[in-house]
Amino acid sequence: MTYTQPQLPYPSDSLAPAISQETIDFHYGKHEKAYIDNLNKLIKDTEFDNEDLEEVIRRAEGPLFNNASQAWNHIFYFFSFSPDGGGEPSGELADAIRRDFGSFDNFKEEFEKAGVSLFGSGWVWLSRDQDGKLFITQEPNAGNPLRKGLTPILTFDVWEHAYYLDYQNRRADALKSLWDIIDWDMVESRY
Repeated sequence: MTYTQPQLPYPSDSLAPAISQETIDFHYGKHEKAYIDNLNKLIKDTEFDNEDLEEVIRRAEGPLFNNASQAWNHIFYFFSFSPDGGGEPSGELADAIRRDFGSFDNFKEEFEKAGVSLFGSGWVWLSRDQDGKLFITQEPNAGNPLRKGLTPILTFDVWEHAYYLDYQNRRADALKSLWDIIDWDMVESRY
């Protein structure tokens, strides 16, 4: 199986000022492309050659896991945004956030804190378990909550390449800006 990089559902200049065109062209255009290319080289003629990407993430190790997970994580991340995004979730997801975090504002605060406090590079995730309970987790490097049996709903990338061109070392500012472009319809569909 050959994995391909999907076209973003919005123009690369449409998420500014939260994420600049330069960052999208560099981050999705170059970093994500490299993960996809490496994944296709590494997976060839392995036991995972015809597996869904989620199954590769759950079971693979080493470079194959790293490239499969980073390819999946970045697609998941970039497809969480919309130029018309922002606001708050509604429906069952909004109810679950209030139930598990007290309020949407408290959830945002905890999510940002988890992203800022992750040492080094990685991801902060909102995921649900089989009963619908929500969890915020920190995953270093290429980590993904799929490996813990959770269903990812939302992620923020806290690798420096995700924000350095626009925010330099101000990770907290970068994370805070992402709320303005979240496509809550997409995120709610994952719940």
